[in-house]
Amino acid sequence: MVERKGALARILPHLVLLTGVAIVAFPVYLALIGATHESSVIANGQMPLTPGGAALDSYYRAIVIGPSRTTREPVGTMLLNSFTMAMLIAVGKIAISLLSAFAVVYFRFPFRKAAFWMIFITLMLPVEVRIYPTYKVAADLGLLDTMAGLTLPLIASATATLLFRQFFMTVPDELVEASKIDGAGPMKFFFDTLLPLSRTNMAALFVILFIYGWNQYLWPLLITTRDDMQTIVIGIKKMIVTSDAITEWQIVMATAVLAMLPPVLIVIVMQKLFVRGLVETEK
Repeated sequence: MVERKGALARILPHLVLLTGVAIVAFPVYLALIGATHESSVIANGQMPLTPGGAALDSYYRAIVIGPSRTTREPVGTMLLNSFTMAMLIAVGKIAISLLSAFAVVYFRFPFRKAAFWMIFITLMLPVEVRIYPTYKVAADLGLLDTMAGLTLPLIASATATLLFRQFFMTVPDELVEASKIDGAGPMKFFFDTLLPLSRTNMAALFVILFIYGWNQYLWPLLITTRDDMQTIVIGIKKMIVTSDAITEWQIVMATAVLAMLPPVLIVIVMQKLFVRGLVETEK
């Protein structure tokens, strides 16, 4: 027998969800509004909650010209650097993890389990722990102020390798035998069978890894010295000055809004595959 719920029991979950959305969305709303006002209006702490008339000028200066008092590079360049870095990290991590998991699961070679556990142990060694030797190697190889220097030290992923390994172990052995009967080699089995089955896993990991690469701060701060190589996260930090110079808050707010757009678009575009990759047990 289905019990009838009271009005409060039906409304309360929605009120909690709406309250949570309001708490999360209010800072975003302030950034949107702040980009439409002059810097002096924001700096005096009396910014209204209604839009102003400086939106077009703020976004034009942010994307094309750049803030005059801090960095000489426009936000458009920083967005391109961040997007390129995030894409290379996400695609590179997925590609390397797929191949390493494929080797560990389907190939028989000496010390196979030891190799997997060596990969797994690197989870305890994030880039922050090995920051000095990693920087030293990158500097010795001439990777400072290069896209290779921004991406290569971050491109391996033990987490993605573990996830793909666990998924490959659920693939029925009959598929392997069928591929052998059809005369397919290991790489043909990998590309024709495993990759299509791993599509939702790759989509879910791509969203997570893209946001991971987009939000990187410490490594780009160390590896880049030129303004034309800095990422959007570094650019926002440099725009907020602590000296006597007045921070161009309308440019900062406009830049913060622009910095949110690529990750949000990635999540929206890949939402269905992302959810399926996280919740479905059989692909």
